Amino acid sequence: MTEKPTKRRVQSGRVTAKGTHPDGYTPSSVSHTGYNMQKPSPRWVPVLMFGLMGLGIALILVNYVGSLWTTNNGILLIGLAMILGGIVTATQYR
Repeated sequence: MTEKPTKRRVQSGRVTAKGTHPDGYTPSSVSHTGYNMQKPSPRWVPVLMFGLMGLGIALILVNYVGSLWTTNNGILLIGLAMILGGIVTATQYR
């Protein structure tokens, strides 16, 4: 049986002293906990987001059933645009 070679210990450590920053470093708006300190979104952002998505889905369903008017591709595109607007609004929600 052959013996395993001994592991070589590599000493690792900090590149910079604790509490110092490299040259050219400017701290951002991140607190000591690491979370971004931006204000939460206003109340109208989630209302607009869910409103656009809900109206878009409702418009597509009503267009699909054809109960209020004959089916129309323009109405379908408006519904899809409203859903897309809701998704874009969702990216701004904090």
